Amino acid sequence: MKDHPAAARAGLPEAHPGSSGDENTDARPRSLPGPAAEAVEAGPGAAPGEFAAPAAIPTPAPDPRPVPAPDPRTGVAALSPRYQTVAALALAVVAVAVCVHLGMVFLHVAPSNTVTKTHGKAIDEWVYPEFEQNWKLFAPNPLQQNIAVQVRADIRTADGSSRTTAWYDLSAQDGRDIDGNLMPSHTQQNELRRAWDFYLGSHDSDNRALSPRGALSEEYLRRIVVLRLERGGAAGKGGLIERVQVRSRTTNVPAPPWSADKVSSTPAYRVLPWWSVPAAEAEGGVR
Repeated sequence: MKDHPAAARAGLPEAHPGSSGDENTDARPRSLPGPAAEAVEAGPGAAPGEFAAPAAIPTPAPDPRPVPAPDPRTGVAALSPRYQTVAALALAVVAVAVCVHLGMVFLHVAPSNTVTKTHGKAIDEWVYPEFEQNWKLFAPNPLQQNIAVQVRADIRTADGSSRTTAWYDLSAQDGRDIDGNLMPSHTQQNELRRAWDFYLGSHDSDNRALSPRGALSEEYLRRIVVLRLERGGAAGKGGLIERVQVRSRTTNVPAPPWSADKVSSTPAYRVLPWWSVPAAEAEGGVR
């Protein structure tokens, strides 16, 4: 008997001679692809070819545990939208101010450049006097001297007589105010020192003014020492300060024990001439 090529290509079993094709045919129903494959045959008593419906999926029971409440909002998030906007604007203003301040201080301590030459006056007005930067600590040869500013005065007493006070060490007074003070004021730390540096920078060794700023430095230093004397009660009851004289006392910082340097311990004085005090200034006013 000839082979059937069509049957071989279709993958069907070949029929042997003397046998019927029904003997090799599976009478059981084949599973259908797709969703129908999930159906199962119905139980006894069902019609032939009838399938049972898929079982229903049970609904899970609700969780008896209580749902935790969300955490309360804190900080800016707890504010209303209007106040959140106000807070954001305030933070932006503070950030801009900090950036401007840091930029001004940087330009103040930076070497001379185009910006500082063009806007030097604005930079100085921002920095002085509260934010002045003094880099002497980092200089190659730091200051190794102690300079004390002292003053004495001619007083006209209440009975019309005159007397001269002893020398008052104003720098020592500032030192006592700063010692143990965790937050000393800028005035206690720098007012007198800066006034003395201002005077030295505008006068020669003979106390002659080098520029018009010399007269201004004299008035500034005189006003400071007169105020200090008035606060200390140097004039006494009914007295009046007529003249003041300022001097500096400079002593070298002693060398450390391990150093072989020999440093003189003898103080050096620079005595300024007597300055007359205007009547309005002596009475607490400003000339």
